[in-house]
Amino acid sequence: MSSATLPPARDLSRRRADTLDRLSGGFHMWLATGSDGHGAHLIPVAYVWNGSALTTATFRRSRTVSNLRARPAARLAIGDTADVVLIDAYPVLLDVPTIDVASAEAFAKVSTDPRNAPDTFVYIRLVPKRILAWNSLAEFSGRTLMLDGSWLDTPVD
Repeated sequence: MSSATLPPARDLSRRRADTLDRLSGGFHMWLATGSDGHGAHLIPVAYVWNGSALTTATFRRSRTVSNLRARPAARLAIGDTADVVLIDAYPVLLDVPTIDVASAEAFAKVSTDPRNAPDTFVYIRLVPKRILAWNSLAEFSGRTLMLDGSWLDTPVD
């Protein structure tokens, strides 16, 4: 695709609204973690969005959980290469019995219900610290929507 055929860039407020719609309306994402000596680790997972954080679940004894315990940082990707939302997030590991009912019920609608095997699974609450979104090269500039956990009112990149 040449630059002459790129769609016009959305402004910051439109990108934010579209990103919030995508977070609320979707439930599939890629979750990347890493730790010293193990390199990057990437898994596909389901998620739910509560308006301020994403919640997912995975196996308690997985490399993902081990990585998050060693280095509490995660990167999430939602969408595809032509329309992507990237999120750098702080993870909070939650034992299955400690999750709030609303999050557990919402997650059970999009994936396996961890409450059926509480010793096998752990929930991961992912609190966004940085959110980027773009749907073409025309939007690569101004792609950062959230920084340090706060939504931006003016572009920073």
